Amino acid sequence: MVKGFLNRLKSNRGMSGVLVALLLVIVGVGLIAGLNTYMQGASTTIQTSANTAITAATTAATPAAE
Repeated sequence: MVKGFLNRLKSNRGMSGVLVALLLVIVGVGLIAGLNTYMQGASTTIQTSANTAITAATTAATPAAE
């Protein structure tokens, strides 16, 4: 069973298919990692903007101390 698999893997057609599959997996993992990094950065930016807006709104709504 293992010998048959290795013989098929060594053939031109099998090796080409394996290389294409590996390339697709690598590209897919890279895209997912890049998207995850982008989303984390965007989330941090949105949270910072929201905190700034909340602070500004609370400060504007609080009556000035006399």
